[in-house]
Amino acid sequence: MLQKIAIIVERADIARGGAERSMFEVAEALSALGLHVDLLAAKGQTTDKNVHILCRDIPGKRVRFSLFARALRQHLARTDYDIVHSVLPFDFADLYQPRGGTCAELILRNVATYRTPAVRLYKRLTAFTNYRRAQLLRAERRLCRGSHGPVIAALSQYVAQQLRTHYATDPHRIVLTLNGVKTDRPVDVAQADRLREQVLSALSAAPAAPPLLCLFVAQDFRRKGLDPLIRALQAVGAARTERPVALLVVGADRTARYRRLAQRLGVEKQIVFLGPVKEVQNILAVSDVAVLPTFCDAASRSILEALAAGKPVITTRFNGATDHFADGRHGRVIETPEDIDGLAAALRYFSGTANLAHAARAIHEDGLAARISIQRVAQDLIRVYNSILDKRGG
Repeated sequence: MLQKIAIIVERADIARGGAERSMFEVAEALSALGLHVDLLAAKGQTTDKNVHILCRDIPGKRVRFSLFARALRQHLARTDYDIVHSVLPFDFADLYQPRGGTCAELILRNVATYRTPAVRLYKRLTAFTNYRRAQLLRAERRLCRGSHGPVIAALSQYVAQQLRTHYATDPHRIVLTLNGVKTDRPVDVAQADRLREQVLSALSAAPAAPPLLCLFVAQDFRRKGLDPLIRALQAVGAARTERPVALLVVGADRTARYRRLAQRLGVEKQIVFLGPVKEVQNILAVSDVAVLPTFCDAASRSILEALAAGKPVITTRFNGATDHFADGRHGRVIETPEDIDGLAAALRYFSGTANLAHAARAIHEDGLAARISIQRVAQDLIRVYNSILDKRGG
């Protein structure tokens, strides 16, 4: 009988967003369904009794893969779990779930984020000089090849495709467990109103004639496509739109090069850099559409959170979050982040009030929030866990 789960993460730090926050939410949702869930991390700061920091005494922010593996084996030798679920490629886990997509795809798509051919070539040639990256790639390749090993949970069709393309993974080992987010976060109306005033003031916009507020949320601005988005904003300005288009940038990444790019392109007055925002639902309440022209995303939280809030979205086919919505009905999917004209066309499309309202209405009518919810994710995972136990005979 399924009772006790271990989830292996690298760091217990939800402030990093993305995969770290997602796994805490998954653990919380599984616990709400009556399971005991322990998070096993190499590093982190927490007082949660169900989070075990296994490499606290090892210096540095990160721990070598082999050292973390040894600490995990020691913990698992003295603690019984029904299922060991890992987001890192440890072959002793029962289930491997690459939260950011496969290492091979991330390496290749990172090269694509550089605009200059010479830089792309250099990055491709030096991609494996990073010891940790190479170590993870080797471990993942060993784990994913062949017909034996842990069940591999793909967050999206995009990740499933990566497994088949890069590792020729046996399809019988792959299960689809679409990503999800918490959909019940309440909006702080007072905070949202303050954000709206801050944004409109920064844009020098009169409330009577508000611009289309496009929200970009990321921790890695280069990989998530902020550069092409700023270029697309300039392309929008060359055409007539029903409403002016403005961009809100949220995240803790460095902004200097993007501010310089915006100034050089003459769109600096259309962009507000807000820095990190603690409660994303408040800035979503202010925004009209979420935009993430990402180069590589297993299934981005920012797009899912926007859909859950009823906001239309624009992203690329390199984002597994596209599994959750219909192109042309709930949002727009661009073939590649380098398609500046296509991205600009999508921005212009949603500058039309009727188009924006139609997409928002379709998101509500089609019940996307329920399909995206973390509760659905937990139920899907429990089905996978039980199937593993059934095959094991436990």
